[in-house]
Amino acid sequence: MTDLFAAIRQSVLAAVNEAVPGVPGEVLARVEVSPTNVAHGDMATNAAMVCAKAARQPPVKLAAAIAEALRASSDIAEVTVAGPGFINLRLQPEVFRAVVPAILTVGESYGDSTTGEGTSVNVEYISANPTGPMTVAHARGAVVGDALANLLAKAGYGVTKEYYINDSGAQVMALAWAAYWRYLEAIGTTMTRETFAETVPGGLQYGGDYLVPIGRALADNHGATLATPDKTVEAPELWFDTVRDFTIDAMMRDIRDDLAMLGVEQDVFSSERALVDTGATDAIIARLHADGLIYEGVLEPPKGKTPDDWEPRPQTLFRSTKFGDDVDRPLRKSDGGNTYFANDIAYHADKIARGFDILIDVLGADHGGYVPRMRAAVRAISHDKTRFESVLCQIVHIMRGGELVKMSKRAGTYVALRDLLEEVGRDAVRFIMLTRKADAQMEFDLDQAVAQTRENPVFYVQYAHARCRSVLRGAAETIPAGELTHASLAEADLDSLTDEADTALIRRLSTWPRTVEAAALAREPHRIAFFLYDLAGDFHMLWNRGRDDSTLRFLQTGRPVETKARLALVAATAVVIRSGLRVMGVEPVEEMR
Repeated sequence: MTDLFAAIRQSVLAAVNEAVPGVPGEVLARVEVSPTNVAHGDMATNAAMVCAKAARQPPVKLAAAIAEALRASSDIAEVTVAGPGFINLRLQPEVFRAVVPAILTVGESYGDSTTGEGTSVNVEYISANPTGPMTVAHARGAVVGDALANLLAKAGYGVTKEYYINDSGAQVMALAWAAYWRYLEAIGTTMTRETFAETVPGGLQYGGDYLVPIGRALADNHGATLATPDKTVEAPELWFDTVRDFTIDAMMRDIRDDLAMLGVEQDVFSSERALVDTGATDAIIARLHADGLIYEGVLEPPKGKTPDDWEPRPQTLFRSTKFGDDVDRPLRKSDGGNTYFANDIAYHADKIARGFDILIDVLGADHGGYVPRMRAAVRAISHDKTRFESVLCQIVHIMRGGELVKMSKRAGTYVALRDLLEEVGRDAVRFIMLTRKADAQMEFDLDQAVAQTRENPVFYVQYAHARCRSVLRGAAETIPAGELTHASLAEADLDSLTDEADTALIRRLSTWPRTVEAAALAREPHRIAFFLYDLAGDFHMLWNRGRDDSTLRFLQTGRPVETKARLALVAATAVVIRSGLRVMGVEPVEEMR
């Protein structure tokens, strides 16, 4: 059985049907089988409490009837009823031990689930404006989004990873002006920075050194032709498109390089400007208007202190309150241009048209207020057929020696992702970013990230895998290779795996499929990091016990049956660690350096 908890749940459902036939399927769907305190058993089920109302019986009475039916199962050694109607189960030892050959038989697909049933999911993450290098703020969303996409794929969803390039609007215009200044510097302009800044709409906003090579590249490609008398700062329409497009392309190459360093590969890159240029925003506004969801109106003043420059004015508004939002939202600005929200509706309409059933946006925590309006828009344009979800990522503080660190010279005032990756490595960045729930603020401790101690979670987990591989390499020195294959180890006699440390490790391995399913349904990839850390702890404990008790050592002279059993357990542990690390996008190292 590749999912022990699912198998025992089927036994529980059969017992419910025997005790009280005819419980509706929607009630049975809420029946769970979960790990419990080992003092009480191996598993517990809420079946009696869930089904009591439908069965018209008190939960404790129904629990007794279900327990009696379960006692007939050859897989279950003991059944007890506790509290208000929980049923505790203790399994036969050989049932738990059967998890080991099951893992070895299916390999890293152990834990794969059909929970998603092929549901088509678009996970959009990062989607940073191409106005500067990738930062640590982007890194957390990148890691969370990438791991979530991997997790959903393992749970049986059809997943597409997407990056939305925000290459339209005021920020991109400001970027083009800043790049043009670096170009003028590269060709040796006599104009001062202050004089140039006075000509820029809104001032010169981007001053980071990362634009210097772009200015030089523009000069190499165009010479001084973008600054001739007929192409001056007073006539940006003559050079603006060239500089903007060149700069965005260069910035996106940098961003893709940073993502590659982080181990992130998106399936689709969508351009906001390309979408706008096709007239998609105007088209979706017209569609919403035809559906009676657009009107001209005046919004109430902002809650709290009203800004001094606020004045009531007619606006083109979307009836987002009809779909759960707290206020209707403007789709056109006072100058007649479309709002960013309008463009975003068009983009999500495009994703819906591509056939996705669920749209998941991984956003910074500062976008939390944006979620209700986007959910309302998706409900409106999909007629409630597509579900919109969001995962909010809180900020990350980089620390060293207990002090806040600013690492980047190239980026300006923020910490560049590339600097962090060069300091601690991809695996540490990815794993540590997943050691807290996404919506919790976190401190990324640089000292901890490179420490070879239990306090460094990525080291602790990778060390467990490296130890597994070391044991198997050591075994290969005296045991024929054919006896160390997964197929051969899956046939090992496991009756000698009776120590509490053996049992604890096998029990943890058995929960991997359930962990994948629960983490996927909750959209919480950090649960995988927690599971792996606990699994590594169980393995290290067994390793350490073997130092004091020779019967628990993995390689035992003159005891081939016991040795093969222990090697099977080691190999199964390595498989599950690799499976979990793959979800997280972390390398399962063969040996520690």
